[in-house]
Amino acid sequence: MTLEERSGALLTRATAAGSALVEAVGSLTDAAIDRVVLSDERVTSAAEAKRRLSGREEGEELAGKVQRVVVLATPVVRALARGARFTRLPWAMIASSSISIGLTVRTGVRELQMLASLIAYRLEQATGAPSDPRLVKKIAIDLYLDPKRVPDATDKRLRIVRLTRKWLLLGAFGRKTSKRASKALDAAEKLDARELAARFDA
Repeated sequence: MTLEERSGALLTRATAAGSALVEAVGSLTDAAIDRVVLSDERVTSAAEAKRRLSGREEGEELAGKVQRVVVLATPVVRALARGARFTRLPWAMIASSSISIGLTVRTGVRELQMLASLIAYRLEQATGAPSDPRLVKKIAIDLYLDPKRVPDATDKRLRIVRLTRKWLLLGAFGRKTSKRASKALDAAEKLDARELAARFDA
Protein backbone atom coordinates (compact mmCIF):
# COMPACT_ATOMS: atom_id res chain seq x y z
CA MET A 1 0.00 0.00 0.00
CA THR A 2 1.41 3.41 -1.00
CA LEU A 3 1.58 6.46 1.29
CA GLU A 4 -1.25 8.01 -0.73
CA GLU A 5 -3.43 4.92 -0.24
CA ARG A 6 -2.61 4.76 3.46
CA SER A 7 -3.51 8.41 3.90
CA GLY A 8 -6.81 7.87 2.08
CA ALA A 9 -7.68 5.03 4.43
CA LEU A 10 -6.56 7.20 7.33
CA LEU A 11 -8.99 9.99 6.48
CA THR A 12 -11.77 7.47 5.89
CA ARG A 13 -11.34 6.12 9.42
CA ALA A 14 -11.76 9.61 10.85
CA THR A 15 -14.34 11.08 8.47
CA ALA A 16 -15.55 14.03 10.54
CA ALA A 17 -12.08 15.04 11.67
CA GLY A 18 -10.76 14.46 8.14
CA SER A 19 -13.36 16.78 6.59
CA ALA A 20 -12.60 19.55 9.06
CA LEU A 21 -8.87 19.02 8.48
CA VAL A 22 -9.22 19.35 4.71
CA GLU A 23 -11.26 22.52 5.19
CA ALA A 24 -8.59 23.95 7.50
CA VAL A 25 -5.82 23.15 5.01
CA GLY A 26 -7.86 24.83 2.26
CA SER A 27 -8.32 27.95 4.38
CA LEU A 28 -4.62 28.02 5.25
CA THR A 29 -3.59 27.57 1.62
CA ASP A 30 -5.95 30.31 0.43
CA ALA A 31 -4.66 32.77 3.03
CA ALA A 32 -1.00 31.91 2.43
CA ILE A 33 -1.13 32.27 -1.36
CA ASP A 34 -3.43 35.32 -1.31
CA ARG A 35 -0.95 37.05 1.00
CA VAL A 36 1.76 36.54 -1.60
CA VAL A 37 -0.22 37.28 -4.76
CA LEU A 38 -1.83 40.44 -3.41
CA SER A 39 1.51 41.87 -2.29
CA ASP A 40 3.92 43.81 -4.49
CA GLU A 41 6.85 41.53 -3.71
CA ARG A 42 7.75 38.78 -6.17
CA VAL A 43 10.25 35.93 -6.33
CA THR A 44 11.78 36.15 -9.80
CA SER A 45 13.66 32.86 -10.06
CA ALA A 46 13.81 29.36 -8.63
CA ALA A 47 17.29 30.08 -7.30
CA GLU A 48 16.04 33.10 -5.36
CA ALA A 49 13.17 31.07 -3.90
CA LYS A 50 15.53 28.31 -2.80
CA ARG A 51 17.84 30.83 -1.12
CA ARG A 52 14.94 32.32 0.80
CA LEU A 53 13.67 28.90 1.84
CA SER A 54 17.09 27.94 3.14
CA GLY A 55 17.28 31.10 5.25
CA ARG A 56 15.59 32.14 8.46
CA GLU A 57 11.89 31.41 8.71
CA GLU A 58 9.77 34.49 8.21
CA GLY A 59 6.90 35.87 10.32
CA GLU A 60 4.13 33.84 11.87
CA GLU A 61 1.18 35.72 10.36
CA LEU A 62 -0.51 32.42 9.61
CA ALA A 63 0.36 30.75 12.92
CA GLY A 64 -3.27 30.49 14.04
CA LYS A 65 -4.34 28.69 10.87
CA VAL A 66 -1.32 26.39 11.03
CA GLN A 67 -2.14 25.53 14.63
CA ARG A 68 -5.73 24.71 13.70
CA VAL A 69 -4.47 22.25 11.08
CA VAL A 70 -2.22 20.61 13.66
CA VAL A 71 -5.02 20.34 16.23
CA LEU A 72 -7.39 18.79 13.69
CA ALA A 73 -4.69 16.40 12.51
CA THR A 74 -4.25 14.92 15.99
CA PRO A 75 -7.37 12.69 16.03
CA VAL A 76 -6.60 11.55 12.50
CA VAL A 77 -3.12 10.49 13.56
CA ARG A 78 -4.64 8.69 16.53
CA ALA A 79 -6.84 6.77 14.11
CA LEU A 80 -3.66 5.77 12.31
CA ALA A 81 -2.16 4.64 15.62
CA ARG A 82 -5.18 2.48 16.38
CA GLY A 83 -4.80 0.81 13.00
CA ALA A 84 -1.04 0.41 13.29
CA ARG A 85 -1.29 -3.35 13.86
CA PHE A 86 -2.99 -3.65 10.46
CA THR A 87 -0.83 -1.23 8.53
CA ARG A 88 2.39 -2.28 10.32
CA LEU A 89 3.22 1.32 11.16
CA PRO A 90 5.48 1.80 14.21
CA TRP A 91 3.76 3.11 17.32
CA ALA A 92 6.86 5.13 18.13
CA MET A 93 6.14 7.46 15.21
CA ILE A 94 2.99 8.74 16.96
CA ALA A 95 4.85 10.16 19.96
CA SER A 96 6.08 13.34 18.25
CA SER A 97 3.51 13.42 15.44
CA SER A 98 1.93 16.77 16.36
CA ILE A 99 5.29 18.52 16.43
CA SER A 100 6.39 16.85 13.22
CA ILE A 101 3.14 17.62 11.40
CA GLY A 102 3.30 21.24 12.58
CA LEU A 103 6.82 21.56 11.17
CA THR A 104 5.78 19.92 7.89
CA VAL A 105 2.79 22.24 7.48
CA ARG A 106 4.76 25.41 8.33
CA THR A 107 7.52 24.41 5.92
CA GLY A 108 5.00 23.41 3.27
CA VAL A 109 3.21 26.75 3.52
CA ARG A 110 6.46 28.66 3.00
CA GLU A 111 7.31 26.45 0.03
CA LEU A 112 3.89 27.05 -1.49
CA GLN A 113 4.26 30.79 -0.97
CA MET A 114 7.64 30.90 -2.70
CA LEU A 115 6.26 28.78 -5.53
CA ALA A 116 3.16 30.98 -5.84
CA SER A 117 5.26 34.13 -5.89
CA LEU A 118 7.42 32.77 -8.72
CA ILE A 119 4.36 31.64 -10.68
CA ALA A 120 2.67 35.01 -10.22
CA TYR A 121 5.83 36.71 -11.51
CA ARG A 122 5.98 34.43 -14.56
CA LEU A 123 2.31 35.03 -15.36
CA GLU A 124 2.62 38.79 -15.01
CA GLN A 125 5.72 38.89 -17.20
CA ALA A 126 4.02 36.77 -19.86
CA THR A 127 0.66 38.56 -19.94
CA GLY A 128 1.51 42.10 -18.83
CA ALA A 129 -1.45 41.97 -16.42
CA PRO A 130 -1.93 41.18 -12.72
CA SER A 131 -1.98 37.45 -12.06
CA ASP A 132 -5.26 35.73 -11.20
CA PRO A 133 -4.99 34.32 -7.64
CA ARG A 134 -7.15 31.35 -8.66
CA LEU A 135 -4.75 30.38 -11.43
CA VAL A 136 -1.72 30.91 -9.20
CA LYS A 137 -3.21 28.58 -6.57
CA LYS A 138 -4.09 25.98 -9.18
CA ILE A 139 -0.61 25.90 -10.71
CA ALA A 140 1.22 26.12 -7.37
CA ILE A 141 -0.65 23.24 -5.74
CA ASP A 142 -0.50 21.04 -8.86
CA LEU A 143 3.26 21.55 -9.26
CA TYR A 144 3.86 21.10 -5.55
CA LEU A 145 2.09 17.74 -5.65
CA ASP A 146 3.56 16.57 -8.96
CA PRO A 147 6.48 18.64 -10.34
CA LYS A 148 6.84 16.37 -13.36
CA ARG A 149 3.34 17.02 -14.66
CA VAL A 150 2.30 20.21 -16.48
CA PRO A 151 -0.80 21.62 -14.73
CA ASP A 152 -4.07 21.43 -16.65
CA ALA A 153 -5.35 25.01 -16.53
CA THR A 154 -8.74 23.94 -17.87
CA ASP A 155 -9.33 21.84 -14.74
CA LYS A 156 -9.88 24.48 -12.08
CA ARG A 157 -10.20 22.12 -9.12
CA LEU A 158 -7.78 22.63 -6.26
CA ARG A 159 -6.40 19.33 -4.98
CA ILE A 160 -6.69 20.23 -1.30
CA VAL A 161 -7.57 16.70 -0.20
CA ARG A 162 -4.42 15.35 -1.79
CA LEU A 163 -2.35 18.19 -0.31
CA THR A 164 -3.79 17.40 3.12
CA ARG A 165 -2.90 13.74 2.77
CA LYS A 166 0.62 14.55 1.69
CA TRP A 167 1.33 16.91 4.58
CA LEU A 168 -0.27 14.56 7.08
CA LEU A 169 1.66 11.49 5.96
CA LEU A 170 4.99 13.29 5.48
CA GLY A 171 4.61 14.81 8.94
CA ALA A 172 3.63 11.51 10.55
CA PHE A 173 6.60 9.74 8.99
CA GLY A 174 8.96 12.67 9.61
CA ARG A 175 9.85 13.04 5.95
CA LYS A 176 11.03 16.31 4.39
CA THR A 177 9.27 18.26 1.65
CA SER A 178 12.28 20.25 0.42
CA LYS A 179 13.29 17.96 -2.45
CA ARG A 180 9.84 18.00 -4.05
CA ALA A 181 9.53 21.77 -3.50
CA SER A 182 12.87 22.33 -5.22
CA LYS A 183 11.70 20.32 -8.24
CA ALA A 184 8.43 22.27 -8.31
CA LEU A 185 10.32 25.58 -8.38
CA ASP A 186 12.49 24.36 -11.24
CA ALA A 187 9.37 23.23 -13.11
CA ALA A 188 7.72 26.63 -12.59
CA GLU A 189 10.55 28.31 -14.48
CA LYS A 190 9.92 26.09 -17.50
CA LEU A 191 6.16 26.59 -17.77
CA ASP A 192 4.57 28.35 -20.72
CA ALA A 193 2.85 30.94 -18.54
CA ARG A 194 1.12 32.69 -21.45
CA GLU A 195 -0.51 29.49 -22.66
CA LEU A 196 -1.61 28.50 -19.15
CA ALA A 197 -3.24 31.89 -18.63
CA ALA A 198 -5.01 31.67 -21.98
CA ARG A 199 -6.32 28.17 -21.28
CA PHE A 200 -7.50 29.19 -17.82
CA ASP A 201 -9.39 32.21 -19.17
CA ALA A 202 -10.90 30.15 -21.97
